Amino acid sequence: MTIIDGKKIKDKILGEVKDKIEKKNLELKLAIILVGDNDASKIYVSNKEKACEYVGIKCDKYLLDSSTSQEDVINLIDKLNNDDEVTGIILQSPVPSHIDFDKCAGTIKYYKDVDGFTRDNIYNLYMNKEGLVPCTVKGIIRLLDEYKIEIEGKHVVIIGRGNIVGKPLIHAMMNRNATVTVCHSKTKNLEELCRTADILVSAVGRPNLITKEMIKEGAVVIDVGISRVDNKVVGDTSFDEIKDKCTFITPVPGGVGPMTVAMIMENLLTAEDLKNNG
Repeated sequence: MTIIDGKKIKDKILGEVKDKIEKKNLELKLAIILVGDNDASKIYVSNKEKACEYVGIKCDKYLLDSSTSQEDVINLIDKLNNDDEVTGIILQSPVPSHIDFDKCAGTIKYYKDVDGFTRDNIYNLYMNKEGLVPCTVKGIIRLLDEYKIEIEGKHVVIIGRGNIVGKPLIHAMMNRNATVTVCHSKTKNLEELCRTADILVSAVGRPNLITKEMIKEGAVVIDVGISRVDNKVVGDTSFDEIKDKCTFITPVPGGVGPMTVAMIMENLLTAEDLKNNG
């Protein structure tokens, strides 16, 4: 059994991005919009700022009051869309309830959408023309590649059909010739389906969802879930119970999580190429 070290791979990727920026003498800028006072969001934004500082990308933060109107958020995005110095734009989620996140984020120009959530980028993923791919999904694929875990021809079972991980991961896996099964809250015989997985990905946010009985001997388990139990961060798997049954497994924390920020940095390089080459 091998524990997949997301932090180690993240550090490697950030080093590669830093080298490319220095060698090409690139001047990249990330604009992050944070609406409201969500503590978790502040931590995520801080992590992105630190990564930008390390690799040599300028980062501008726009901290907006929770009472900011949706129109004002869209107007700010429009301004950043038309600023040639801005390489990428992130609208940090969640936003206050009176703001439609999808509508606002959907106004970001596709080649500045480093989160990979706009309609054009999702369509490109659907059509196997991957450009700016959602960062968690891109991070999962990169971890599998780094550990030389074969995807082609494998049965991938994904638990969770959310817009951030589950749905885009379906297409990313199919683009790599996997056979994909998607499970969700209405799925019958979940345990039986999980036991058929060569690669099992859980993105639910429900502690101890995945037990030893649900894992096929020698499976790869990718745990994307994040929950807090007794003030401790845990994933969807009963890690200690199932780890010896797997060939590879991601821990929580330290598995998929660190990859998200690294993929944003990579996507900024892709965004710069798209801006220059169309």
